This record gives sequence, structure tokens and C-alpha cells, in this order.
Amino acid sequence: MSSRRDYSGLFELQRSVERCPRCGKGPMVVDTALGELFCSTCGYVVREKIEEVGPEWRAFSKEEKDDRSRTGVPASLAMHDMGLATVIGMEDRDASGRSLPASMRATIERLRTWDGRSQVHEPVDRNLRQAFSELDRLADKLSVRDAVIEKAAYIYRKALERGLVRGRSISALIAASLYAACRDTETPRTLKDVMAVSNVKKKDIARCYRLLLRELDLRMPVVDPTKCVSRIASKAGLSEKTKRKALEILKKAEETRTSAGKDPMGLAAAALYVACVLEGENKTQKEVAEAAGVTEVTIRNRYKGLKAALKL
Repeated sequence: MSSRRDYSGLFELQRSVERCPRCGKGPMVVDTALGELFCSTCGYVVREKIEEVGPEWRAFSKEEKDDRSRTGVPASLAMHDMGLATVIGMEDRDASGRSLPASMRATIERLRTWDGRSQVHEPVDRNLRQAFSELDRLADKLSVRDAVIEKAAYIYRKALERGLVRGRSISALIAASLYAACRDTETPRTLKDVMAVSNVKKKDIARCYRLLLRELDLRMPVVDPTKCVSRIASKAGLSEKTKRKALEILKKAEETRTSAGKDPMGLAAAALYVACVLEGENKTQKEVAEAAGVTEVTIRNRYKGLKAALKL
């Protein structure tokens, strides 16, 4: 067994405090076992419960010598036990690295089995495990960041506490929670996108989403159409110059209140089409509409509104 501990923070504190504030003498002594800094003359404790700021590396086998991680995975709301459960390792070795005897191996194997069963003993744990397994799948397909996943898990846990899951589909409610998290973090993912990667109808997700807003008293920010421009431009294969022009058009539309009450995805698509016309880029309304997931009629109506309001 090899173990290295870093007490540099403790000894740095010892050097900074040269004299005892009570007797005015010294020297100061560090107790690394208790984490205390005290005077060697009068015994007065200057600091207690000092934390070690350095890493703690331990290696009990040859395979672990290159692993210098201090702890395991970070705690997460997207795990049914928040990542804080006890895990009995598969390697049958004791703290000194010696192999366990045959009688002890059977005992450890039984403990390992019951440890795994006890983690999902309660109905709430089984519900969370199923829901967060579905959340991982949806988040992977939608390519959202960890902050969105944590927010979705938080919303679902709140819904579970309020009893909103009873009598409803877990898949629909976790999909609605993910959509609500996307709206809250201003991540450009539409209801159609969530429906496309889940096995739930759009109507069911929308119903659960409205339920979450009503029961949990959620306040969602208005979607900024400028956040949808990059996504649509990438799908349609538009140039960077056209994309910047579309952002300028949307900024002017916001200043003149033209964008109020309009669908952000349709407005962003119309601004990109206007930018294509102004920059001379050959893109049809159908191509931009398919990239944005809206109809051509929507783009035509928004195009006319932008053209009239901004006098283009």
C-alpha cells in the first residue's frame, strides 16, 4: 500500500503564525491528525479543524497506482441516489491489498448482492432510476449540456414530491421536464425536437409541460429568436455573412417591437430568408423552412411583416 498526503496548507499556516496571540511566545506546532495549530509553550489552540487542500492519493493494487483521483464521480441530481450510494467493489482484496480468504469472499459476495438490491428497494428509487435512464437517453440524442440535465432532474424530483407522477407516464413527464429545463436555460430545443427523440406524442408532452408550469409555479423566459439563428443556418448551409445579417435584422425587429408575440423559430427563419435575399444567397423558402421545422406559409407571413416594419 502506498499513500501520500499533502500537508503544505497546514505548514504554510504554521509559518504565517509565528507567535502565540495569548502568551506571545512560540513556536507554533501543527497536529496533522486533529488538524489543529497550537502553541507549544502554553498549549493555546490558535486554529482547529484545518482542512487539507492537497490531493490524497492511495493505491492498493498495481492497477490503481496510475489512478490519482481523490474521490469518485461528483454528486448529481440526475442519479437516483445522487451518486452518494455505497458501492462494494468487485476486487476481492482488503485494505492492505491482500486477497480475501475463500470464506470471506462468499460473505462479501452476499453483501454485494444485497447492497445492489437495497438501492432500488423503495418505489421512489425504482421510479427515479427508470426516469433518469430515460433522461440520459433523451439528453444524449438532443446533445444538451450537463446544466440542462441537472435542471430537468430537479424539476422531475419536485414533480415526484408533489405526486404529479401518479397515474401519468414516466416517459412523458421526464420529456416534459427536459423541455422545461431547455426553456429555462434558454437552450434552443423545441417541443418537436423532444418529441422526435422520445416515444411519446407531442400532445402528451405538452399536457405534462403545462401541468409542471401550473403545479410547480414555474416561470419560463421568453425564447430569444437570435439563439435559433445559428442552428437554422447550420442546417440550411448558410454563410456566416448571412447569419450576421439575420442577427442585425432580428435586433432591429426587437427594437421596433415587431417580434412581440411571434414564434421565435419562425421569426429566426424569416430573418435568415430576408438576409439571403439581401446578400444574394440562393436559398428558397422551402429549404429554410425545412431547416427550421416550420411551414413555408409561416416564413412568407413573417417575411412580409419584417419587410414592412423595417422598410427593407
